[in-house]
Amino acid sequence: MASSKKAIYAAIVGNLAIAISKFVAAAISGSAAMLSEGIHSLVDTGNGGLLLVGIRKSRRPPDEEHPFGYGKELYFYTLMVAVLIFGLGGAVSIYEGIRHIRHPAEPGDPTTSYVVLGLAIVFEAVVWWIAWKEFQAARGDDSVWGFIRGTKDPTLFVVLFEDSAALAGLFTALVGLWLSRLLEMPILDGTASVLIGLLLCLVSSFLLYESKGLLLGEALHPSIQRTIRELVRKIPGVGRVGRILSMHMGPDHVILNLEVSFAELDTREIEGTVDAIEEEIRSEYPEVKQIFIEPETRLE
Repeated sequence: MASSKKAIYAAIVGNLAIAISKFVAAAISGSAAMLSEGIHSLVDTGNGGLLLVGIRKSRRPPDEEHPFGYGKELYFYTLMVAVLIFGLGGAVSIYEGIRHIRHPAEPGDPTTSYVVLGLAIVFEAVVWWIAWKEFQAARGDDSVWGFIRGTKDPTLFVVLFEDSAALAGLFTALVGLWLSRLLEMPILDGTASVLIGLLLCLVSSFLLYESKGLLLGEALHPSIQRTIRELVRKIPGVGRVGRILSMHMGPDHVILNLEVSFAELDTREIEGTVDAIEEEIRSEYPEVKQIFIEPETRLE
């Protein structure tokens, strides 16, 4: 499986250390934005753990209860990550921001917060770079957006999105805290917290959308389906190739159903042709684990 475990481990270690330092700074300075950032980092730490659980569970072999395996466990845990980002990250940050806007309080000494935010930006940038390198290695020549929309392994972009949101949130918290002191407007600190929450909700909404599609079962990319059709057509004994049905059960597990018409072959020759079809497809696309061929005497 191509899941980016290196980036996940780096994110867990980095986010846990950053979360602790942010909570300490929030307690000292009384900053709502800093508190929101602490919640954000804590949620990201838990999310990394959930992704690791999803990877481990998705690798369980098929059994009688789940004959196609447990690959979609990864998609379920990705959905849980998106929900946590929205609920614990975004919603709580917005709530804390609104609370501080309605009841602004003069913050304490911001020096600790500045130091923590500066160090957190450095650490988060390192974690982001690790996630970016893993992402770049996986996408190859594809465009960034094209790869995100096409990949069936959500771990390759979830960590990158989280780290990107974390960096943006850190800069927002830093600017909000600085402006609240410079302009003597504590309300700006709460406003920064609301902006951080809205950012997290935006990231969460995208991850929810992607996770929903994966859980429902996405087909092979149309270009891959066209290639499979051409591969099968070239096999001796194949007449026409009809409907192609496919579904991703996991990043490296696809089930495929083909409607194929055969030339005038006897039963033994048809069996040999079916074997040739399966061998040809699996040699080109090893992620296709199960292939079901429906012989058709005539395709409309």
